[in-house]
Amino acid sequence: MEHVTSKDGVPIAYERCGQGPPLVLVHGSAADHTRWRPILQKMGKHFTVYAIDRRGRGQSGDAEPYAIEHEYEDVATTVDSIPGPVNLLGHSFGAVCALEASLKTPNLRKLILYEPPISTPIKKNYPPDAMDRIHSYLHIGEGEKALLIFLREIVGIPTSEMNRLRSMPGWPLRVATAHTIPREEASVDSYLFNPERFSHMEIPTLLLLGGESPPFYSAAIETLKRSLPHSRIATMPGQRHAAMDTAPELFLREVIEFLTEKR
Repeated sequence: MEHVTSKDGVPIAYERCGQGPPLVLVHGSAADHTRWRPILQKMGKHFTVYAIDRRGRGQSGDAEPYAIEHEYEDVATTVDSIPGPVNLLGHSFGAVCALEASLKTPNLRKLILYEPPISTPIKKNYPPDAMDRIHSYLHIGEGEKALLIFLREIVGIPTSEMNRLRSMPGWPLRVATAHTIPREEASVDSYLFNPERFSHMEIPTLLLLGGESPPFYSAAIETLKRSLPHSRIATMPGQRHAAMDTAPELFLREVIEFLTEKR
């Protein structure tokens, strides 16, 4: 693992592999850089990949008080440390970080956002006591139970995909990040997407959407499509919020084709 130092002094770790144009990967909640490992070998045939550990997990540092704005700086600092221009891909919460980081660095070539949970008129539909139960389990050291509630009831991952996730080698590392769920969910709930801030953005942007994802995510993608001048949507049939796990070839095809095509 290599490190860069973010604006507030926190070390941000990343794993580098492959050869080709640079591509920074930003994972979502309840994960670390290892969530990309099933596709890294094939992705590394086309790009030099920088898979970061977001703050508070893996080999990255952390700081209190937490603020989501620091995560934007973490991504921008990583991008700026790489000879550019750099491609940037963010998933879920990581896609919000990547979106905001795009306003903080001049070193971007292309941007890919996979279902960022930005606010829309269609709200997330999950049990009102879900976060209370997550807090309760974290308080007694039951990180796995808290993680299962988050993934099943808030993210909306179906049982078949949950079984796949739990069988993967990286599951214990996901459990180890469960303590970050409350702060990230609170940050997303308070995050307000302002289209005017992005109205002059020139970066070509691919908006990835699972064909069977909950309406909340499709509404978020449609909002971004209307707001980002040089964006387009790629819908992945039959997929939801984790196509890199459930349909890696499809996911890779969309990513590679977009990043290798001429502007």
